[in-house]
Amino acid sequence: MGTGERNDPFLGYRFRVEIDGIISAGFAECCGIQMETEVEEYREGGINDYVHKLVKITKYTNLTLKRGLTDSDELWNWYQDVVMGKVKRKNCSIILLDGEGNEGWRWNFKEAYPVKWTGPSLKADSKVVAIETLELTHTGFTR
Repeated sequence: MGTGERNDPFLGYRFRVEIDGIISAGFAECCGIQMETEVEEYREGGINDYVHKLVKITKYTNLTLKRGLTDSDELWNWYQDVVMGKVKRKNCSIILLDGEGNEGWRWNFKEAYPVKWTGPSLKADSKVVAIETLELTHTGFTR
């Protein structure tokens, strides 16, 4: 980057979701891009100024996707298959776009499948979009 060039951060509302390579437009929210590594503390005799921290396992948070409810029942059917014991794992990607619509960051989630589906809250006196929520578990992700 040259002198005087700005390196602005990406905006959180410019993203898209792909499930098995198919762009699934219309997701309003995506959260759960998170991993955490557990450590085990080990106190060594004679060393009193620190505690060793040994790496154990890395855990991944479930991915939660929210979108406006449409007449497409693809996500519903995918979850219903899981309910019936037919787990079909799919690879998913969350793609963060730059200001010009180009791919900035991509997180690839491996072997995801739905573990929770939530339908919309319906209120006659409200004009909000009906939102469905799909929670996916997965075996990890890469950038």
